Amino acid sequence: MFVAEATDTAEDAAARRFAAARNALTIAERSTPRRRVPCALVFDSLSDKLQHTLGDLRKRGRLDEEAISRAMREIRLALLEADVNFTVVRDFVAHVRDRALGEEVLKSLTPGQQVVKVVHEELTELMGAGSSGLAFGKFTVILLAGLQGSGKTTAAAKLARHLKGEGKKPGLVAADLQRPAAIDQLEQLGRQVGVPVYRTDTTDAVEATRSGLERARAEGLDTVIVDTAGRLQIDAELMDELARVRDTAKPHNVLLVVDAMTGQEAVNVAQAFDERIAFDGVILTKLDGDARGGAALSVKAITGKPIKFASTGEKLDALEVFHPDRMASRILGMGDVLTLIERAEAAVEADEQEEMEKRLRQGHFTFDDFLRAYKMIRRMGPLQGIMKMIPGLGAQLGEVDIDDRQLARVEAIVLSMTPQERRSPVVIDGKRRLRIARGSGTTVEQVNQLLEGRKQMEKMMKQLGRGKMPGLPNQQGPGAPSATRKASSKRKKRKARR
Repeated sequence: MFVAEATDTAEDAAARRFAAARNALTIAERSTPRRRVPCALVFDSLSDKLQHTLGDLRKRGRLDEEAISRAMREIRLALLEADVNFTVVRDFVAHVRDRALGEEVLKSLTPGQQVVKVVHEELTELMGAGSSGLAFGKFTVILLAGLQGSGKTTAAAKLARHLKGEGKKPGLVAADLQRPAAIDQLEQLGRQVGVPVYRTDTTDAVEATRSGLERARAEGLDTVIVDTAGRLQIDAELMDELARVRDTAKPHNVLLVVDAMTGQEAVNVAQAFDERIAFDGVILTKLDGDARGGAALSVKAITGKPIKFASTGEKLDALEVFHPDRMASRILGMGDVLTLIERAEAAVEADEQEEMEKRLRQGHFTFDDFLRAYKMIRRMGPLQGIMKMIPGLGAQLGEVDIDDRQLARVEAIVLSMTPQERRSPVVIDGKRRLRIARGSGTTVEQVNQLLEGRKQMEKMMKQLGRGKMPGLPNQQGPGAPSATRKASSKRKKRKARR
């Protein structure tokens, strides 16, 4: 067997790690029951409608003004149904229409693709062209503000964990003295992420902020996140208190925490807070909920303040830097490979990467390797979201829901094998398959499907070792005959005819 040369580039290594994760994901997906459910993630409904509208344009070899006008009406309705601010929708559709009717698009050999490109660029511009980072100093102070129930306390802990992962020494200051048990919650979250929390026995938020910052500076921290109390923008007294806390803290960054489920109201909230405290950016929370996404598409356009982070889950590691271009690609069904690779690299330790690369070069893939890849995928986040980041795969899935809890069944099958069986699956005969099925609470057919999937994956690994990039295996539901069994059946039929 030919082994890839040692002079591979870093891109080759990244491609192999990505392929290994993708293939393990495919086997797990094939071995998991599927069911149809309503769309539940932010932007799913908007994404489906935009993809349908733009898909019709892609099929046309020539575009005229009537076809473009019809598409613009559908895009306008899709955005309004997504609870995007009316003014934002009007301006967005006008910009897309003007560019789509330009000579550059109409005279293009692929006018439909050019319109899709225009929509992607305008969506990116709508959410803020380019990612916007935080401002740092020798002693950086970050102030979080927002409405009650927007998720500020959890966002503070997530941000602290994120900054810790970037090599900072963050701390949390408890300045939310309004909500019962808010400080206790912050302390518990601080212990989970390994970050100190500074609380002060006082009823004055300004004093709590001053004391916390002084202690954090004395202990040698370089970044402090101040968690303030939630308040309505119409509560003048609490808004005045927030202004005093800002003047005391003198923050480098004032971040407004906005709940994605508030829709167009997020614009009014952002405008009111901007008038009082002049915030620098937005943390968008609950992007994994069933909101329609209007807040993400409206806040930047109305206030001019960028979305800096997005919370995509309840766990403390579910905070991502917001990239408008990547989000626009997700909305239009183009996938998000860059974020997928970043998640994969963050989920795998350096020594694990080296070992995985070595085995990929050799073309070996045992069930021990599968377990490592499977655990890596679990650390990357919900499987449904990961698969939608792979270009083209999200459209194939449609509304098929993959229950992550059911994936435990696949792990149970592997863990029911002996160490020898995991290292050398060829020894697994009929009796062993029956024992594995009984030990994992599954059927022999399900065990057979997993064994067949491993064979396909090992075949892909050998192709990677020869410098080839394999495609995804054919998607088969549980109980579907494999390609090998189909070919064998055809050969038997030909022999019978002879």
